[in-house]
Amino acid sequence: MSSRVAPLRIGNASGFYGDRFDALREMLTDGPLDVLTGDYLAELTMLILGRDRLKDPGAGYARTFLKQLEECLGLAHERGVRIVTNAGGLNPAGLADAVRKLADRLGIAVRVAHVEGDDLVDRYPGALAAHAYLGGFGIAACLDAGADVVVTGRVTDAALVTGPAVAHFGWGAGDYDRLAGAVVAGHVLECGTQATGGNYAFFTEHPAEKLRRPGFPLAEIHEDGSCVITKHPGTGGVVDIGTVTAQLLYETQGARYAGPDVTARLDTIRLGEDGPDRVRIDGVRGEAPPPRLKVGLNRLGGFRNEVTFVLTGLDIERKAALVREQLDLAFGDAKSRPGELRWDLARTDHADAATEETASALLRLVVRDAEQEVVGRALSAAAVELALASYPGFHVLTPPGKGAPYGVFDDVYVPHGAVEHVAVLHDGRRVAVAPADDTLVLEDVPQPALPGPAPDGPTARAALGLVAGARSGDKGGNANVGVWARTDEAWRWLAHALTVERFRQLLPETAEFTVVRHVLPGLRALNFVVEGILGEGVAAQHRFDPQAKALGEWLRSRLLDIPEALL
Repeated sequence: MSSRVAPLRIGNASGFYGDRFDALREMLTDGPLDVLTGDYLAELTMLILGRDRLKDPGAGYARTFLKQLEECLGLAHERGVRIVTNAGGLNPAGLADAVRKLADRLGIAVRVAHVEGDDLVDRYPGALAAHAYLGGFGIAACLDAGADVVVTGRVTDAALVTGPAVAHFGWGAGDYDRLAGAVVAGHVLECGTQATGGNYAFFTEHPAEKLRRPGFPLAEIHEDGSCVITKHPGTGGVVDIGTVTAQLLYETQGARYAGPDVTARLDTIRLGEDGPDRVRIDGVRGEAPPPRLKVGLNRLGGFRNEVTFVLTGLDIERKAALVREQLDLAFGDAKSRPGELRWDLARTDHADAATEETASALLRLVVRDAEQEVVGRALSAAAVELALASYPGFHVLTPPGKGAPYGVFDDVYVPHGAVEHVAVLHDGRRVAVAPADDTLVLEDVPQPALPGPAPDGPTARAALGLVAGARSGDKGGNANVGVWARTDEAWRWLAHALTVERFRQLLPETAEFTVVRHVLPGLRALNFVVEGILGEGVAAQHRFDPQAKALGEWLRSRLLDIPEALL
């Protein structure tokens, strides 16, 4: 690792809008930092903020951040820690002004800047929010000019780290390997405690007291783009190769991880232990970014409602069939019938159960329509009127409500030059950030050679999760499932055993969708992308697990023939 310039010590205090409120203070008090970031935005968050802005044009930012800052701005100022956050959401200028007013009220002299240009809603009629994913050079310009707090709208999650790294080390737009290293560090940090043992497949291997309150992660970034992922000493959680690998596989699709500044090659990553709760990341190669920027579109898709019928005891399937037929009759003609109905029967019941709850199955009906009346009063009347006229033991978890609006997410792409990326400095000067002038069309890398197959030997029927970890998540309507082995021997088996066909067999709900497998030998990992399984995105709540958070754990629970030598 290079030592010409001191490493940049950058931490994260938020992985989503609603994350642990005290994390900002904890990160400032539990150890030294140069920069503290906060990631508040996700596809669903932009929809929520868009609805806030409909009610109040001055809204549109994460108000939680402002409340956290009221407690911690003085502490950050005293310790010389600069704060970079995307909490500006749909209104970064508004949040920047609110931070200035807060600082004036508290008597703290801080310089506040913001980044804008991502808001493209005027170009997309009917969109509630439309935002280009900007890179880190606008953040860097703000920091170079002396900002203590930088507020952005929709930048990439990793830009919260690449921006400070560019400012600290003076990297240029063509320093692709260094930028890629910072992108990888940013990707590990962006989801907060997911890098320190949160949501971790092998959590049972660590003492429960360690995982009750994981500390937030930080990265020591070096001038050459390498880094060490760690956490403040004495905080909860754990940082090891497994936790870092899990986060590296989260919400990625293939070996090329594209962004507005650089495309990071995930197939070049090298991980190594660097001491207790320290994992070194180096060797990351970078390429020119793709010629177009991603734009996230959020719009209102209509209205949805749901009701869950409880079916207890005997004849579960016939009870479900009866209520479905009754509701079908009650909805009547096409005018009063919701545009979409989805039924799901969860067989949570057990034979000869010791409690009523464990003797019961759940039949869930979700309806969607462009008209609120159709999913509201029409469903309520149809369901409630069955109370004394349906299957024995009829009851529902909660009566259906009036129907609530739901959102739809989509992404489109625009050329770099079509977006006016601007850094608004603390003194009011506006600095245009040049678009990328060197780009590379994004293509899948050739599939790498697989390791030699595991030697023949006896096998046992066992859960995949005994030998492999997994983490899953959403990208619009797609789900990704990253699966990794922890030893070379397990990797030799996994790479050959977990084909697309086997994946579909183990997860039958994916059978009707296109599934693409990507191989990452350096991480001993496979990444599966299930295209379209989440419908129109998380805000549409298309399926039981709308963000595919547990898809990986379902996969790990499935049984297959595993070499006994690995068990």
